[in-house]
Amino acid sequence: MKTMLFYPVILKMEKQNKEWKVAVLPGDGVGPEVMSAAMGVLEAVKNRFGLDTKTEKGEAGLHCVEKHGTNLPKETIDLLKRSDCVLKGPMTTPEGTGSLVSAAVQIRKMFDLYANVRPSKTLPKVPSLKPGVDMVIIRENTQGAYSGLEFSIGKDAAIGIRMITRDACQRICRFGFELARKRKKHLTLVHKANVLKASDGLFKDVFYKMAEEYKDVKADDAHIDAMTQWLIKQPDAYDVIVTENLFGDIISDEAAMVVGGIGTGGSANIGNKYAMFEPIHGSVPKYTGMDKVNPIGMVMAMKMMFEWMGYEEAATAVEKAVSELLESGKVLTYDLGGKSKCSEVGKAIASKI
Repeated sequence: MKTMLFYPVILKMEKQNKEWKVAVLPGDGVGPEVMSAAMGVLEAVKNRFGLDTKTEKGEAGLHCVEKHGTNLPKETIDLLKRSDCVLKGPMTTPEGTGSLVSAAVQIRKMFDLYANVRPSKTLPKVPSLKPGVDMVIIRENTQGAYSGLEFSIGKDAAIGIRMITRDACQRICRFGFELARKRKKHLTLVHKANVLKASDGLFKDVFYKMAEEYKDVKADDAHIDAMTQWLIKQPDAYDVIVTENLFGDIISDEAAMVVGGIGTGGSANIGNKYAMFEPIHGSVPKYTGMDKVNPIGMVMAMKMMFEWMGYEEAATAVEKAVSELLESGKVLTYDLGGKSKCSEVGKAIASKI
């Protein structure tokens, strides 16, 4: 099996012959369990390929608030700053006006991780709406409706500002074109420029102007409401999709369900000098401590980390091990129709490495 890179090669770290320092944040809920399973796989990969990586564990998430008064303590921020990247488990984020900003959003802003990369690919024996789905959704990670520019006006009104800048549009579109060029040479912009004429209009203008530099890539676009139905009807028609923050958040979860659910999906948050890798599922507090939740999403996030580091052979080995596990159908968690524990799945993947 050939691994398909999930990011443009131009965004790899420049120094390949080095000791990689990886911050590990297990998170809340089932986070420590899926992270523990992934760490077993990481050790297996290091032993097989002799990777020069050093991990250091830190605290972040809702469980830190009572002790530190924040979900991202200063000690953890210091750890992140002396690391090359972070492997992050799922974390619980409280809702409501005035509540803490999620740790993930804080880290994205701190390191300008502008590209959220979410692959959705048909996996062996995992139910998918159609066979052969293999797409990547790239979400602009710093602006849009998630810019955090919200204001209460008295008790009965609130305003949210949806910020879109030319610079942000240019770098995320270029990210998309570069990735599409290395895959199936098809890039789709998802927007709502017929209604959001100024903001999405700017995004669309930047996209098609940049398309002139990439004549070898098919460039097209779709409205967000139409795309939600096309992803169900013809998910195999897409390769790379680029869009703004809120739209990307919604359709990337939809795309995950198209190929069987969120338990097997990993994601990357990429900047020019730093990156964060995490599963796409949440902390699932009701399953805390039950050793029940599928760890494959966390493992696949780690696989993307190996790609970003330039360890393609190691990344291929992880994906191959996951595929063999799914193909056999012997060691699966409840969401895939099995009865195995989270820890058992992690050990099975590690043994195949």
